[in-house]
Amino acid sequence: MIDRHLQHVSRLGHTPSRLRLAGTPIITVLLGSMLTALPLIAQSAAMPPFGLLVLLSWRLLRPELWRAWIGLPLGLFDDMMSGQPIGSAMFLWTVTLIGIDLIEHRMIWRSYRQDWLIAGLAVIVCIIGGVFFARITGGGDVRLLLVAPQMLWTILLFPFVVRQCARIDRWRVMA
Repeated sequence: MIDRHLQHVSRLGHTPSRLRLAGTPIITVLLGSMLTALPLIAQSAAMPPFGLLVLLSWRLLRPELWRAWIGLPLGLFDDMMSGQPIGSAMFLWTVTLIGIDLIEHRMIWRSYRQDWLIAGLAVIVCIIGGVFFARITGGGDVRLLLVAPQMLWTILLFPFVVRQCARIDRWRVMA
């Protein structure tokens, strides 16, 4: 008969699986991109681009996690989920990640407010770029004033999303 005290094995010294370490951030970005497929009816763009928010959160929270090329496959998935022209999020997300890399190499230290500012600028660039790509591919005449509430809502939602990614990250690295 096994002693009940011996059944519990300490997890100290164990490392999480590679799938858990590498897959969790990718899966959360994919789930964020899938949220745009929810059947919500609105007069204009109201749903924040959650895939972009989660991508920015992970990138600013864990800079060592991804290279800039990760914007290509994740952006492709987001394009397929959101209905944007194929290649728009691929291009915009990759350019955004390269821009964040350039900013980080010039900064000595970053604070939470600077991360929020960086994410806010990235959100504005990506939403305006998405409108541009929709216009040039025949998506109609979308005015920037119509997407302004979406930009504001997305920027204000960033601290909440980064906090959720931090919670997921604690679970991700926990053995």
